[in-house]
Amino acid sequence: MPWWKTVAATLLAASSQAWASTACRCFPGEKCWPSETTWARFNRTVEGHLVKTVPLGTPCHAPNYDAVTCATLKSGWLLPEEHYDDSSSVMAPFFANGTCDPFHPVSKPCLMGNYVSYSVDVGRPEHIAATIRFATEHNIRVVVRNTGHDYNGRSTGAGALAIWTHHLKDLSIHDYHDRHYQGKAITMGAGVQGFEAYELADAQGYQVVGGECPTVGLAGGYSQGGGHSALASRYGLAADQVLQWKVVDGTGRIMTATRDNEHSDLFWALSGGGAGTYGVVFSMTSKAYSATPVSGLNLTYTAAGLSSDAFYETIEVFHTVLPALVDAGAMSIWYYTNAFFSISPITAPNIPVSQLVELLRPFTDHLDQLKIKYSMSANQFDSYYAQYKGMQGLIEVGTAQYGGWLVPRSVVQDNNKALVKAYRNITESGATFIGVGLNVSKKVAGNVHNAVLPAWRDALIDTTLTTPWNWTDSALMLERQRQMTEDFIPQLRALSPESGAYMNEGDFRQPDFQSVFYGPNYAALRKIKAKYDPHNIFYGKTNVGSDEWRERDDGRLCQVSQWQADWPEFGTVGALEL
Repeated sequence: MPWWKTVAATLLAASSQAWASTACRCFPGEKCWPSETTWARFNRTVEGHLVKTVPLGTPCHAPNYDAVTCATLKSGWLLPEEHYDDSSSVMAPFFANGTCDPFHPVSKPCLMGNYVSYSVDVGRPEHIAATIRFATEHNIRVVVRNTGHDYNGRSTGAGALAIWTHHLKDLSIHDYHDRHYQGKAITMGAGVQGFEAYELADAQGYQVVGGECPTVGLAGGYSQGGGHSALASRYGLAADQVLQWKVVDGTGRIMTATRDNEHSDLFWALSGGGAGTYGVVFSMTSKAYSATPVSGLNLTYTAAGLSSDAFYETIEVFHTVLPALVDAGAMSIWYYTNAFFSISPITAPNIPVSQLVELLRPFTDHLDQLKIKYSMSANQFDSYYAQYKGMQGLIEVGTAQYGGWLVPRSVVQDNNKALVKAYRNITESGATFIGVGLNVSKKVAGNVHNAVLPAWRDALIDTTLTTPWNWTDSALMLERQRQMTEDFIPQLRALSPESGAYMNEGDFRQPDFQSVFYGPNYAALRKIKAKYDPHNIFYGKTNVGSDEWRERDDGRLCQVSQWQADWPEFGTVGALEL
């Protein structure tokens, strides 16, 4: 070992306790960690809502093995319903880290690993405020979570105290008036999931912007991160709909943020600037729209009998119909590998099914010319919720790793061949392409005031790339993640270097996430975070300000020190990479 590393290691060992107390969050097992008596006292403060974590997969491992319970867990582990009623479980397997799941041997110990240590099952905003004050007093890491739907690991963290908003289910449709909007609105607690909001809105003759996965919470990372939707080409992103946030900031203050009140800067940041960063939202009010008929279309074919050139040429032709499709108000989801292509579905609010079929005609004519056998179904429904239930299928979790890029309309129109060549390279290397075709320009979104990444306004295709998850081959999963970061995303970025990515479906290892996920808004967002979270109590991977922290190998969260900045040859202090 070089002399300077020996000296550095000695100095670091001698000062480790001081370092821990000043620059790292307190970790279970340390002297600073609250006693059982202290936790019990805190539980009384939050009216008995404290939950001590027992990992969901515990019955699948000795000494708590239960064959019947474990079999049930294993059969449902890839469904979101298995996880979202649990206070600690996460749906992204990379961040569960194989510490306690049904796919590892019974003899493997069930460990806490990256799971939170405790959760507060929030019943009212005062519980959030009390949790923030307790975590600040004891220097404990805080995690904000609802369902655990998060590809980037922001809803979990080793040694953390989670603010669990899942049971905040207040939901109503009502009139709303301010100088920017007069009409119907929907107010929902932070725990309300898509299917709950869609069902209530539909019953009262309305439709609301929400995600394609019905179990995602609407007021959390979805809307706060931007939020694309099957209704996006008609109304804009989820963040474009927000009229009011009710939030607890990093000091425990309970406040309301609107476009025009004294917390308008917070309103701007929460509307597209990322979740779990500036405060904890406990209620959101958004626009609601009168229900309309909604058409839907699915189409699928395989590459069997086609040359690779002919197969990928069909995708090139599909791109050419996208501008007219989204400009008419439709949104398309499609996915493919090098073996098949599937539209599932196109959602077309207030567009007759005959018009939808006609918009796709140049593409289907091309398939007919090549004598490609495809299956297609096109139907018209009385409402969005009816189309949603009839055509949008089950979405599994725990099956993949993710990365993405927003492709501007200009790339599709002016450089389509190069774009399809990049997609071909990526899918022939083992990835699956998932596309969201939409128009969320300011012309569609209207007069909005929010921190949405500007690249969304020019995007035609929100590209999501996935690589399949293997529960027992961690080396392969690390290689697949490297491939996403270093091989796949750079090919798309080369075609539109000034664009960016959807933060909720981007690569959590995106090296310059500040510009890619937030664009020119980052500096302003960091100032707003400093104002409302002066103690830096909120942290999440790729969130604003997260570059000022590092997670050690054991998951402990530490600040990046000035010492490390001044002496980079010593490695990353906090991660102890010496």
